[in-house]
Amino acid sequence: MKSIKTVFFGTHDFAVTILQGLIDSPLFDIELVITQPDKPVGRKKELTPPPVKLLAQKHNIKTDQPSSLKDYNLKPNTYNLGITAQYGLLIPEKILNAPIHGTLNTHTSLLPKYRGSSPIQSALIDGETETGVTIMKMDKGLDTGPIILQKSIKIEPNDTYIDLDKKLAKIGISALLEAVPAYVSGELQPSHQDDSQATTCKQFTREDGKVHWNKTAKEIYNLYRGLTPWPGVWSIWKDKRLKLLKIKPVDLELEPGLVKTENGKLYIGTTDKSIEALELQLEGKQKMDIKQFINGYKNIDKQILK
Repeated sequence: MKSIKTVFFGTHDFAVTILQGLIDSPLFDIELVITQPDKPVGRKKELTPPPVKLLAQKHNIKTDQPSSLKDYNLKPNTYNLGITAQYGLLIPEKILNAPIHGTLNTHTSLLPKYRGSSPIQSALIDGETETGVTIMKMDKGLDTGPIILQKSIKIEPNDTYIDLDKKLAKIGISALLEAVPAYVSGELQPSHQDDSQATTCKQFTREDGKVHWNKTAKEIYNLYRGLTPWPGVWSIWKDKRLKLLKIKPVDLELEPGLVKTENGKLYIGTTDKSIEALELQLEGKQKMDIKQFINGYKNIDKQILK
Protein backbone atom coordinates (compact mmCIF):
# COMPACT_ATOMS: atom_id res chain seq x y z
CA MET A 1 0.00 0.00 0.00
CA LYS A 2 1.23 3.49 -0.87
CA SER A 3 1.77 5.86 2.03
CA ILE A 4 -1.44 7.61 3.06
CA LYS A 5 -1.29 11.38 2.65
CA THR A 6 -2.70 12.58 5.95
CA VAL A 7 -3.81 15.80 7.61
CA PHE A 8 -3.66 15.53 11.40
CA PHE A 9 -5.74 17.51 13.90
CA GLY A 10 -4.53 17.43 17.52
CA THR A 11 -3.35 19.56 20.41
CA HIS A 12 -2.67 17.88 23.77
CA ASP A 13 -0.32 15.21 25.16
CA PHE A 14 -2.56 12.35 24.03
CA ALA A 15 -2.33 13.70 20.48
CA VAL A 16 1.48 13.81 20.70
CA THR A 17 1.63 10.05 21.26
CA ILE A 18 -0.77 9.47 18.35
CA LEU A 19 1.11 11.80 16.00
CA GLN A 20 4.49 10.29 16.89
CA GLY A 21 3.13 6.83 16.14
CA LEU A 22 1.84 7.98 12.75
CA ILE A 23 5.17 9.64 11.92
CA ASP A 24 7.05 6.46 12.86
CA SER A 25 4.83 4.29 10.64
CA PRO A 26 5.68 3.91 6.93
CA LEU A 27 1.93 3.76 6.27
CA PHE A 28 1.49 7.51 6.77
CA ASP A 29 2.80 10.65 5.14
CA ILE A 30 1.80 13.47 7.49
CA GLU A 31 1.68 16.52 5.21
CA LEU A 32 -0.17 18.96 7.47
CA VAL A 33 -0.75 19.30 11.22
CA ILE A 34 -3.58 21.55 12.42
CA THR A 35 -3.41 22.43 16.11
CA GLN A 36 -4.73 25.11 18.46
CA PRO A 37 -3.04 28.53 18.76
CA ASP A 38 -0.26 29.21 21.27
CA LYS A 39 -1.72 30.12 24.67
CA PRO A 40 -0.51 32.08 27.72
CA VAL A 41 0.58 29.72 30.49
CA GLY A 42 1.56 30.14 34.15
CA ARG A 43 1.65 33.18 36.39
CA LYS A 44 3.74 35.12 33.87
CA LYS A 45 1.29 34.23 31.08
CA GLU A 46 4.08 33.27 28.72
CA LEU A 47 2.84 32.39 25.23
CA THR A 48 3.36 28.64 24.94
CA PRO A 49 2.92 26.41 21.87
CA PRO A 50 0.85 23.23 22.17
CA PRO A 51 2.95 20.06 22.41
CA VAL A 52 1.71 18.82 19.03
CA LYS A 53 3.16 21.92 17.35
CA LEU A 54 6.57 21.26 18.89
CA LEU A 55 6.55 17.67 17.62
CA ALA A 56 5.46 18.73 14.13
CA GLN A 57 8.20 21.37 13.97
CA LYS A 58 10.79 18.81 15.10
CA HIS A 59 9.89 16.72 12.05
CA ASN A 60 9.57 19.72 9.69
CA ILE A 61 5.86 19.16 9.13
CA LYS A 62 3.80 22.13 7.99
CA THR A 63 1.64 23.43 10.87
CA ASP A 64 -1.45 25.65 10.93
CA GLN A 65 -2.97 27.13 14.11
CA PRO A 66 -6.34 28.68 13.30
CA SER A 67 -8.38 29.97 16.24
CA SER A 68 -11.45 28.61 14.46
CA LEU A 69 -12.03 26.32 11.48
CA LYS A 70 -15.28 28.04 10.49
CA ASP A 71 -13.64 29.85 7.57
CA TYR A 72 -10.64 27.54 7.15
CA ASN A 73 -10.06 26.21 3.66
CA LEU A 74 -8.94 22.60 3.21
CA LYS A 75 -8.92 21.81 -0.51
CA PRO A 76 -11.00 18.69 -1.27
CA ASN A 77 -9.16 15.52 -2.32
CA THR A 78 -5.73 16.96 -1.46
CA TYR A 79 -5.27 14.37 1.30
CA ASN A 80 -6.18 10.69 1.47
CA LEU A 81 -7.27 10.88 5.10
CA GLY A 82 -7.82 13.15 8.07
CA ILE A 83 -7.08 11.94 11.62
CA THR A 84 -8.05 13.73 14.83
CA ALA A 85 -6.92 13.15 18.41
CA GLN A 86 -7.90 15.52 21.23
CA TYR A 87 -7.92 18.53 18.92
CA GLY A 88 -10.36 20.58 20.98
CA LEU A 89 -12.04 22.74 18.35
CA LEU A 90 -15.17 22.13 16.28
CA ILE A 91 -14.35 20.78 12.82
CA PRO A 92 -16.96 21.77 10.17
CA GLU A 93 -18.45 19.03 8.02
CA LYS A 94 -16.89 20.42 4.83
CA ILE A 95 -13.42 19.95 6.34
CA LEU A 96 -14.23 16.48 7.69
CA ASN A 97 -15.25 15.41 4.20
CA ALA A 98 -12.41 17.13 2.31
CA PRO A 99 -9.96 14.15 2.46
CA ILE A 100 -10.72 11.34 -0.01
CA HIS A 101 -11.58 8.84 2.75
CA GLY A 102 -12.98 11.41 5.16
CA THR A 103 -11.70 12.02 8.71
CA LEU A 104 -11.24 9.49 11.51
CA ASN A 105 -11.36 10.31 15.20
CA THR A 106 -9.43 8.57 17.99
CA HIS A 107 -12.08 8.83 20.70
CA THR A 108 -11.19 7.84 24.26
CA SER A 109 -14.26 5.79 25.18
CA LEU A 110 -16.12 2.74 23.97
CA LEU A 111 -18.75 4.53 21.93
CA PRO A 112 -21.67 5.08 22.02
CA LYS A 113 -20.89 5.50 25.73
CA TYR A 114 -19.38 8.83 26.79
CA ARG A 115 -19.80 10.91 23.68
CA GLY A 116 -18.37 14.41 24.15
CA SER A 117 -15.30 16.25 25.36
CA SER A 118 -14.50 14.53 28.69
CA PRO A 119 -14.82 10.75 28.33
CA ILE A 120 -11.72 9.92 30.42
CA GLN A 121 -12.71 12.20 33.29
CA SER A 122 -16.31 10.98 33.22
CA ALA A 123 -15.39 7.28 33.24
CA LEU A 124 -13.15 7.79 36.29
CA ILE A 125 -15.70 9.89 38.18
CA ASP A 126 -18.39 7.29 37.48
CA GLY A 127 -16.17 4.53 38.86
CA GLU A 128 -15.99 2.57 35.62
CA THR A 129 -13.72 -0.49 35.56
CA GLU A 130 -13.31 -0.64 31.78
CA THR A 131 -12.90 1.85 28.98
CA GLY A 132 -11.13 2.00 25.65
CA VAL A 133 -10.55 3.71 22.35
CA THR A 134 -12.91 3.94 19.40
CA ILE A 135 -11.70 4.65 15.87
CA MET A 136 -14.70 6.22 14.16
CA LYS A 137 -15.49 8.08 10.95
CA MET A 138 -16.51 11.60 11.87
CA ASP A 139 -19.77 13.20 10.81
CA LYS A 140 -21.48 16.45 11.75
CA GLY A 141 -22.80 15.03 15.04
CA LEU A 142 -21.05 14.88 18.42
CA ASP A 143 -19.15 11.57 18.23
CA THR A 144 -22.08 9.99 16.40
CA GLY A 145 -20.21 8.67 13.35
CA PRO A 146 -19.88 4.98 12.42
CA ILE A 147 -17.37 2.80 14.28
CA ILE A 148 -14.40 1.22 12.51
CA LEU A 149 -12.56 -0.43 15.40
CA GLN A 150 -12.56 -0.53 19.20
CA LYS A 151 -9.96 -1.64 21.75
CA SER A 152 -10.73 -1.92 25.47
CA ILE A 153 -8.58 -1.79 28.61
CA LYS A 154 -9.13 -2.28 32.33
CA ILE A 155 -9.24 0.80 34.55
CA GLU A 156 -7.13 0.16 37.64
CA PRO A 157 -8.55 1.30 41.01
CA ASN A 158 -5.94 4.05 41.47
CA ASP A 159 -5.69 5.23 37.86
CA THR A 160 -5.89 9.01 37.55
CA TYR A 161 -6.66 11.07 34.46
CA ILE A 162 -2.96 11.29 33.59
CA ASP A 163 -2.48 7.53 33.99
CA LEU A 164 -5.48 6.64 31.85
CA ASP A 165 -4.73 9.28 29.22
CA LYS A 166 -1.28 7.73 28.67
CA LYS A 167 -2.64 4.18 28.53
CA LEU A 168 -5.34 5.12 26.04
CA ALA A 169 -2.85 6.96 23.84
CA LYS A 170 -0.80 3.77 23.52
CA ILE A 171 -3.75 1.62 22.51
CA GLY A 172 -5.07 4.48 20.37
CA ILE A 173 -2.09 4.43 18.02
CA SER A 174 -2.22 0.62 17.99
CA ALA A 175 -5.90 0.79 16.99
CA LEU A 176 -5.19 3.32 14.24
CA LEU A 177 -2.36 1.28 12.74
CA GLU A 178 -4.69 -1.73 12.64
CA ALA A 179 -7.82 0.06 11.44
CA VAL A 180 -6.63 2.52 8.82
CA PRO A 181 -5.15 0.15 6.19
CA ALA A 182 -8.22 -2.09 6.34
CA TYR A 183 -10.55 0.92 6.20
CA VAL A 184 -8.78 2.65 3.28
CA SER A 185 -8.64 -0.61 1.28
CA GLY A 186 -12.35 -1.20 1.86
CA GLU A 187 -11.73 -4.43 3.78
CA LEU A 188 -13.18 -2.98 6.99
CA GLN A 189 -16.56 -1.27 6.77
CA PRO A 190 -17.73 1.17 9.46
CA SER A 191 -20.78 0.12 11.48
CA HIS A 192 -23.46 2.47 12.81
CA GLN A 193 -23.62 3.20 16.53
CA ASP A 194 -26.60 2.10 18.60
CA ASP A 195 -27.96 5.51 19.55
CA SER A 196 -30.28 3.96 22.14
CA GLN A 197 -27.19 3.09 24.21
CA ALA A 198 -25.56 6.51 23.89
CA THR A 199 -24.48 8.64 26.83
CA THR A 200 -22.86 12.07 26.74
CA CYS A 201 -20.36 13.75 29.02
CA LYS A 202 -20.11 17.37 30.05
CA GLN A 203 -17.36 19.94 29.72
CA PHE A 204 -15.98 20.35 33.23
CA THR A 205 -15.32 23.69 34.94
CA ARG A 206 -13.50 24.64 38.14
CA GLU A 207 -16.75 24.52 40.08
CA ASP A 208 -17.12 20.81 39.30
CA GLY A 209 -14.09 20.16 41.51
CA LYS A 210 -15.91 21.26 44.67
CA VAL A 211 -15.94 18.36 47.13
CA HIS A 212 -19.22 17.57 48.90
CA TRP A 213 -18.30 15.73 52.08
CA ASN A 214 -21.73 14.12 52.40
CA LYS A 215 -20.69 11.76 49.60
CA THR A 216 -18.83 8.50 50.14
CA ALA A 217 -15.03 8.33 50.31
CA LYS A 218 -15.02 6.33 47.08
CA GLU A 219 -17.13 8.92 45.26
CA ILE A 220 -14.83 11.72 46.41
CA TYR A 221 -11.73 9.75 45.47
CA ASN A 222 -13.18 9.05 42.03
CA LEU A 223 -13.83 12.77 41.59
CA TYR A 224 -10.18 13.40 42.46
CA ARG A 225 -9.02 10.72 40.00
CA GLY A 226 -11.04 12.27 37.18
CA LEU A 227 -10.37 15.97 37.80
CA THR A 228 -6.67 15.92 38.72
CA PRO A 229 -4.69 17.85 37.58
CA TRP A 230 -7.41 20.03 36.01
CA PRO A 231 -9.63 21.57 37.23
CA GLY A 232 -8.57 19.90 40.48
CA VAL A 233 -10.64 19.12 43.57
CA TRP A 234 -11.06 21.52 46.45
CA SER A 235 -12.99 22.47 49.57
CA ILE A 236 -13.47 25.63 51.63
CA TRP A 237 -11.73 26.35 54.94
CA LYS A 238 -12.05 29.76 56.62
CA ASP A 239 -13.55 31.22 53.43
CA LYS A 240 -10.53 30.19 51.37
CA ARG A 241 -10.22 27.51 48.73
CA LEU A 242 -8.22 24.49 49.90
CA LYS A 243 -6.91 22.39 47.02
CA LEU A 244 -6.65 18.64 47.62
CA LEU A 245 -3.61 17.86 45.47
CA LYS A 246 -3.04 14.29 46.64
CA ILE A 247 -5.51 12.16 48.56
CA LYS A 248 -6.52 8.56 49.22
CA PRO A 249 -9.49 6.85 50.89
CA VAL A 250 -8.99 5.21 54.30
CA ASP A 251 -11.08 3.14 56.71
CA LEU A 252 -11.76 5.72 59.41
CA GLU A 253 -15.21 6.93 60.41
CA LEU A 254 -15.53 10.69 60.96
CA GLU A 255 -18.31 13.24 60.66
CA PRO A 256 -18.60 14.48 57.04
CA GLY A 257 -16.15 17.37 56.52
CA LEU A 258 -14.55 17.02 59.97
CA VAL A 259 -10.75 17.27 59.99
CA LYS A 260 -8.68 15.08 62.29
CA THR A 261 -4.89 15.34 62.60
CA GLU A 262 -3.06 12.45 64.20
CA ASN A 263 0.57 11.28 64.12
CA GLY A 264 1.49 13.63 61.31
CA LYS A 265 -1.50 12.66 59.18
CA LEU A 266 -4.66 14.55 58.22
CA TYR A 267 -8.03 12.91 57.71
CA ILE A 268 -11.32 14.36 56.48
CA GLY A 269 -14.62 12.65 57.18
CA THR A 270 -17.13 11.59 54.53
CA THR A 271 -20.55 10.01 54.74
CA ASP A 272 -19.01 6.57 55.30
CA LYS A 273 -15.21 6.51 55.75
CA SER A 274 -12.51 9.18 55.40
CA ILE A 275 -10.12 10.80 52.96
CA GLU A 276 -6.46 11.06 53.93
CA ALA A 277 -4.88 14.22 52.51
CA LEU A 278 -1.26 13.82 51.41
CA GLU A 279 -0.65 17.20 49.76
CA LEU A 280 -2.64 20.43 50.13
CA GLN A 281 -2.55 24.02 48.92
CA LEU A 282 -4.42 26.84 50.61
CA GLU A 283 -5.55 29.70 48.39
CA GLY A 284 -2.73 32.20 47.87
CA LYS A 285 -0.10 29.88 49.37
CA GLN A 286 2.44 27.35 48.12
CA LYS A 287 1.52 23.67 47.93
CA MET A 288 2.68 21.66 50.97
CA ASP A 289 3.12 18.03 51.91
CA ILE A 290 0.89 17.10 54.80
CA LYS A 291 3.51 17.42 57.56
CA GLN A 292 4.37 20.95 56.41
CA PHE A 293 0.69 21.81 56.26
CA ILE A 294 -0.11 20.52 59.76
CA ASN A 295 2.90 22.37 61.21
CA GLY A 296 1.79 25.58 59.52
CA TYR A 297 -1.93 25.25 60.31
CA LYS A 298 -2.23 23.39 63.61
CA ASN A 299 -5.65 24.97 64.17
CA ILE A 300 -7.19 22.95 61.33
CA ASP A 301 -7.66 19.97 63.69
CA LYS A 302 -11.37 19.44 64.51
CA GLN A 303 -12.39 22.09 61.95
CA ILE A 304 -15.19 21.47 59.44
CA LEU A 305 -14.47 21.87 55.73
CA LYS A 306 -17.32 23.21 53.63
